[in-house]
Amino acid sequence: MDSASLYALGVTLVFIGVLIIIVTLVLFSVSSAKAAKFRGGGAVIIGPIPIIFGTDRKSLKTVLLLSLTLTVMLIVLVIVQYLLLK
Repeated sequence: MDSASLYALGVTLVFIGVLIIIVTLVLFSVSSAKAAKFRGGGAVIIGPIPIIFGTDRKSLKTVLLLSLTLTVMLIVLVIVQYLLLK
């Protein structure tokens, strides 16, 4: 892959992520009229360190599990890439 195609892939993934966030917010606003309870959480991963936030314990545990899985996958990919290019 050349750098132009990787750049296009990155920009496309960012736009898809923004679109998913917008659709999710619209769906939550429509469903919030029926139920007043809202739970959620998120993670910001800076390098191999996840920073986790959420509204309740269950969502925090879910986000923690997902972010740790993503962090482990990232570390494994970096090690595999290092070993293949060595």
